[in-house]
Amino acid sequence: MATPNTNSTKKASILDWFIRLIKGVLVGIGFIVPGLSGGVLAVILGLYEPLMQFLGNLKEKFLKNLLFFIPVGIGGIIGVVAFSAVVDFAFSNYAAQFIWLFIGFISGTFPSLFKTAGKKGRKPQHWIILVGVAAGTLLLMNWMETIKNVTLAPTFMNWVMSGALIGLGVVVPGMSPSNFLIYLGLYQSMASGISHLDFGVIIPLAIGGIVCVLTFAKLVSWLFKKSYTFMYHLILGIVVGSTLAIIPGGVSGWTIAVCALLFAIGAACSYGLAKLDEKYPHESIV
Repeated sequence: MATPNTNSTKKASILDWFIRLIKGVLVGIGFIVPGLSGGVLAVILGLYEPLMQFLGNLKEKFLKNLLFFIPVGIGGIIGVVAFSAVVDFAFSNYAAQFIWLFIGFISGTFPSLFKTAGKKGRKPQHWIILVGVAAGTLLLMNWMETIKNVTLAPTFMNWVMSGALIGLGVVVPGMSPSNFLIYLGLYQSMASGISHLDFGVIIPLAIGGIVCVLTFAKLVSWLFKKSYTFMYHLILGIVVGSTLAIIPGGVSGWTIAVCALLFAIGAACSYGLAKLDEKYPHESIV
């Protein structure tokens, strides 16, 4: 009788590993798609809080946490490297359709994120935080669209700075590093460098990103421990505001039907992924 249970546990473990790999791929893609945020995708996929806790307390259950995030890291690398050229092409030629696919994906996971935010109760002030932050994020991102481009040379230090911006996109959900890199004139060079495995671009990006994340992760981890419900509703507000901000305008004709279809596909896939994740819950890692 023990064998079926053992096999079932092994299958669930393997499935959980691949779910985390897929989540990593999606987060990686989020970092290189202008308007999106890898941090937001990490939140809606249930990776943000455990990642901040892990990075903010590296000595606590280090090996267990590392093993948990290995497939996420592999997926993130695949998402950034393997899809950088694809994402650049899709965003340049089919921006509206591509963005609606991701809006659908975010929408499909929203019920699960909302449930998680209220796990420890929800008071009127938390609704105020959610709505206020959503409105503020929407206004901020719309204002960012009006900033004039500033072209920087693709030097080592500028790539380190770009990596730090990407790191901030991990720590601050809703912040789109790709938008800033477009403003600074570095996005195309970054996408090209990553897709061609140019380590003169990849290494300084990694340095900047790792230093930034490790610097701020401990603060975020502490805030979650002290004010779980506040932090989650604040982040939920950022998710709502940033999603509203990236809704593309000027869609007409047959493109409306295509965008609607892609939205439905994205929502269905992410909702199914969230339900699958609930069906095979992983052990708390922190």
